[in-house]
Amino acid sequence: MQCMRNKLSEETSPYLKQHAENPVHWQAWSDEALEEARKSGKPILLSVGYSACHWCHVMAHESFEDEATARVMNDLFVNIKVDREERPDIDKIYQTSHQLMSGQAGGWPLTVFLTPDQVPIFTGTYFPKERRYGMPAFREVLVAIDQYYRGKPDEIRERGAHLIQTLGSMQTASGDDFAALTAAPLATARERMSANYDAEHGGFGGGPKFPHTTSLELLLAQCRHDGGADAQALTMVTHSLDCMAQRGLYDHLAGGFFRYSVDGAWAIPHFEKMLYDNAQLLALYADAYAATGTPRYASVASATADWVMRDMQDARGGYYSTLDADSEHEEGKFYVWSPEQFDAALAPDESALAKRVFGLTGPPNFERKHWHLYLAETPDAAVKELGLDVSRADELLEAARAKLLATREQRVWPGRDEKLLVSWNGLMVAGMARAARVLARPDLAESATRAVDFIRTELWQDGRLKATYKDGRARFAAYLDDYAFLAFGLVELLQARWRDADLTFARELCDVLLAHFEDPLGGFFFTADDHERLIHKPKPFVDEAVPAGNGIAALVLIELGHLLGEQRYLDAAERTVRAALHTLESYPDAHATLLRALEELLEPPKLVVLRATPEELEPWGTKLAAAYEPHRLAFAIPNDAKLSGLLAERVPRERAVAYVCEGMTCRAPVELGDGVVLKKGTDLFSQENKSVPF
Repeated sequence: MQCMRNKLSEETSPYLKQHAENPVHWQAWSDEALEEARKSGKPILLSVGYSACHWCHVMAHESFEDEATARVMNDLFVNIKVDREERPDIDKIYQTSHQLMSGQAGGWPLTVFLTPDQVPIFTGTYFPKERRYGMPAFREVLVAIDQYYRGKPDEIRERGAHLIQTLGSMQTASGDDFAALTAAPLATARERMSANYDAEHGGFGGGPKFPHTTSLELLLAQCRHDGGADAQALTMVTHSLDCMAQRGLYDHLAGGFFRYSVDGAWAIPHFEKMLYDNAQLLALYADAYAATGTPRYASVASATADWVMRDMQDARGGYYSTLDADSEHEEGKFYVWSPEQFDAALAPDESALAKRVFGLTGPPNFERKHWHLYLAETPDAAVKELGLDVSRADELLEAARAKLLATREQRVWPGRDEKLLVSWNGLMVAGMARAARVLARPDLAESATRAVDFIRTELWQDGRLKATYKDGRARFAAYLDDYAFLAFGLVELLQARWRDADLTFARELCDVLLAHFEDPLGGFFFTADDHERLIHKPKPFVDEAVPAGNGIAALVLIELGHLLGEQRYLDAAERTVRAALHTLESYPDAHATLLRALEELLEPPKLVVLRATPEELEPWGTKLAAAYEPHRLAFAIPNDAKLSGLLAERVPRERAVAYVCEGMTCRAPVELGDGVVLKKGTDLFSQENKSVPF
């Protein structure tokens, strides 16, 4: 059997559609493609990437659009394209296989040669069309793999069996039900983060440098947990946030962050803008503002949220996935400038100021001929040097920024992947909800609500989620991250504004996790029990570009367990952490999200439930939101809410009332009125000199 045409035009993925005109006979991962490989006896060439991936584009232009290369691929292989964002299950398996087989870190494009029964033969990432970078030409690789496949089948079977065994052995064993849970992994993680911290530029390690948001979140929460005594932890967080926001990782015109910095100083980014990065950083900057009161953090969070709503939110409510790094076949072209372009777009005094502030008075910092913007000088210092009116510094700079952004908007835009992913939407719902509370911006909660309503309408079908939505089609059985991240986002949103339906939805999502994803030995598999059978079933505990699904699942189960009095949720969360104890103890700094869950098990969060009319709730909810309390859950529930179970016992009274619990211990209800005030900078209500934790 021979696939006689490229079938990707039938797909919804923008990444797959980018390859629909290739002369390669690409197919999506499907029963049909796998059956073709089995019947033909040909090996599979699996190519995994995503729409905003720069080197994916390079390999496509060099090899997949080349007729001669395509002929070799079509003659020797069944060629399968996978969008790693649609099929993270496949990507996780073969990224891990690549790391085991090559001893090198993975990445995209991922190039894997498989037997017809999906077992890896050889793995790599980018291969050039001709020999360079010390790498073989792609066509040489194709021919060599074919010869190896035909010539050494016994060796391939033996190596494949060993790989499958190794993948299986990587599955974390169940934890000891009687082992003591201690804070030791938290202390070890703190030490290792400190050792890996870049005191000069912030962040961890050298270039390429990623934000490592989950680690910074853990450090910030730990600082508050220690009563603010860990000044070094706070410095690590604030210095990192300052450097990321001042330098090239941040988009100083539109808001939002690029994916990572190619250097160790956050100067030049890889110009992709990913929804998941911005969701996490939005929440982190909002939290940092609540914790420190630094206005710059509020400004960055607010601008990032504005960018998301303006450029990344669909009219129906869902959030898009990515903006490409490239436009007009050049990385970063959309974002970089020249002094002449500033002069053309701005009034003379605006241009003189903006060039100093954004670094255009120095040498070009991008490819030695362009300027990528960063904060080189404060507006006040710049206007003084220029002899301008100091009182107009902010006004001039804001006018310049608005004009530069309007000019940039007229350029050829990078591609936007308008595929909606439930998992990434869940992270953004959480980020928007957190920022809405801290920044007192109800429009952000409304944005998150629209996303939730879209998902519930289009992707929640017969009590189960679909993972992606594009072109009117909801596709692919959802993964652990989809259920866990969305449930987590719903709990965050419930703390920004209450809707009974959102609590019901969060419960339903968690119940599916317990029924279809949980391992009886503890923790959650990445795919459900009725998912397509693949060569491995991961149970991910490590934080990667997004938080570990098991970590977020444990956190949301702890939160809902305490809110609803559901012991089965708390038990499942503890089983998850226990299943990860071995890896937590060995590599705690790679598991920041699970460490947060461990911390919540060791010292359960404080729970505050307010009941009142909407008018009475508003001022108290605002006061609660203003404080940074990472180990507290606070819900302002209107009196007309329809509650059940333990939550229904938090009954309304004649005046606003607060129900406060710590772990399994609840205090007497506190009626809120003129005699109860929230002390600034604390989490205490005081009444007649009696402190009541709130």
